[in-house]
Amino acid sequence: MKFILASILILISGGNVLAAESTMGADRVPLFGETHIHTAYSLDAYMFSTRANPDEAYEFAKGKPLKHPLGKTYQLKRPLDFMAVTDHGFFMGSIAKMSDPNHRLSQHPFAKIVNSPDQSVRDTGFPILRSGQLDGKPLNIGTLADPGVQRETWDETIAAANRHNDPGTFTAFIAYEYSSIPQRNNQHRNVIFKGSSAPLPFSRSDSENPEDLWVWMDKIRADGYEALAIPHNSNQSNGTKFERVMRNGSPMTQEYAARRIRNEPLVEVTQVKGTSETHPMLSPNDEFADFELWDNASRPDKAADPGNFVRSAYRTGLELQDNSGLNPYRFGLIGSTDSHTGIVPVIESEYSGKLGALDGTPAKRLQGQKTWSASGLAAVWAQENTRDSIYEAFRRKETWATTGPRIKVRFFGGFDMKEVSLGEEGGVDAAYASGVSMGGELKASDVNGANGAPTFAVWAIKDPESGHLDRIQIVKGWSVGGKSQEKVYDVVWSGDRKVDAATGQLPAVGNTVNLETLEYTNSIGAVELIGTWTDPDFGPKHNAFYYVRVLEIPTPRWSAFDAKALGVSHPEGLPKTIQERAFTSPIWYDSI
Repeated sequence: MKFILASILILISGGNVLAAESTMGADRVPLFGETHIHTAYSLDAYMFSTRANPDEAYEFAKGKPLKHPLGKTYQLKRPLDFMAVTDHGFFMGSIAKMSDPNHRLSQHPFAKIVNSPDQSVRDTGFPILRSGQLDGKPLNIGTLADPGVQRETWDETIAAANRHNDPGTFTAFIAYEYSSIPQRNNQHRNVIFKGSSAPLPFSRSDSENPEDLWVWMDKIRADGYEALAIPHNSNQSNGTKFERVMRNGSPMTQEYAARRIRNEPLVEVTQVKGTSETHPMLSPNDEFADFELWDNASRPDKAADPGNFVRSAYRTGLELQDNSGLNPYRFGLIGSTDSHTGIVPVIESEYSGKLGALDGTPAKRLQGQKTWSASGLAAVWAQENTRDSIYEAFRRKETWATTGPRIKVRFFGGFDMKEVSLGEEGGVDAAYASGVSMGGELKASDVNGANGAPTFAVWAIKDPESGHLDRIQIVKGWSVGGKSQEKVYDVVWSGDRKVDAATGQLPAVGNTVNLETLEYTNSIGAVELIGTWTDPDFGPKHNAFYYVRVLEIPTPRWSAFDAKALGVSHPEGLPKTIQERAFTSPIWYDSI
């Protein structure tokens, strides 16, 4: 199926302004969705006063209104294309069932706290559950670990996904969250099933070691259940999400690397609890590294640990590849929200928080998690809006993440692409024919002596409901003798700006935000950016990765809207504006 951008657009490329009709032809279409959202079936969400069930969450994603736990009704102006409800696997449904007087769990001692008419009593419930979770305890509070309740709730979850799955219109995945947090180190993953059935979830009650989760996934795959896991909040892992050794401290093996990549082809790079791309202490030469960080790790000394961030993971993977021939960190990127209300809170002006009754008003948010984000969305290039097609896009990593806006991005690389233009009719088909898309791999055997270094074709078009585009960057990492490096290249940008010869940096795009009215104008930036870039520093003997980062012009941050609504000063030290962005899955180059 072809899709056409029929309007006449202003194309701004490296300071050159072109007027053209943009026609992008390809069999794959862009789809936006959510792969990480909770309902009342999650024990913590229920304690936050969320009462929405999976059916209501799917209806919200499809465009219907949903009432927040504190009473305000939210509705998406544009429905999502796909969604996976990911309630926690451990104690799934147990807390919600306590409120059903006809259910046996209503007689559980903990039900007295859950169902108390006194809010102060109910407020004591989550700390009890949370304490057990953070301290690595089994959380077996009496009979809460009831396999019958888990089975009952899981069947309801499966049924809801199958009811709302509408091939060609909306895709609903069967899914859950594996929520391990050993020694307060985040090891959470969302497990997404491809088909219409799924076995009972493997949860932290079974094991807190994610390696055991992968073994289980391989086992059920042999039984006919195809699934993948998506790690999230590596920024909260205290350096343990992307380590150089296995969980037991032993050196990584080929079997380990293969099993990890087989089961975890994607990583969630941005969500409400921060963006996990990189950190200024790890990328000091990246002027945009300090973006929506949540440096609230249980160990502050580990907040900037390389094991917390995806760019460092990519670099670690190259170093391991140089030293031992294995790379367990060839994952693609997506975004999602981790909302615990059934609502997808990605619009800055309509941010509803994540924790229901705990952060559902402007006052609660500004007094609490001020550094949390209205982020993000998962995006894929797929042949059609079906489970099979989207899942295969996940598998081949033809995916990207956005911090909320529906920015569309293309990214191709190859050694015979200097004549490819994504802005021309047939350009996308030519790019697929002569190179690889995001998530793909280039080999040393592909190096063409005449052309030398690889050329990358990039294209991005703005979300019509958001800010214009500032620039497209390519982030490169490479390894020489087991020691990695990184560099950020400005590839295509809006306006007539010139790269500073002394600093190598492109001047800022400007800022049109009126901080009093919180209005902005799209008088700067570009609707669409298109270009090609050939790596000027290519070393054919050096393993490398490349991924695209697209930046919007500055727009108002959610905290500015909340402060204005309350008529109070904006919190000090917190940015009033934000440059929303997108991150693509990498393209890798293998020197052997």
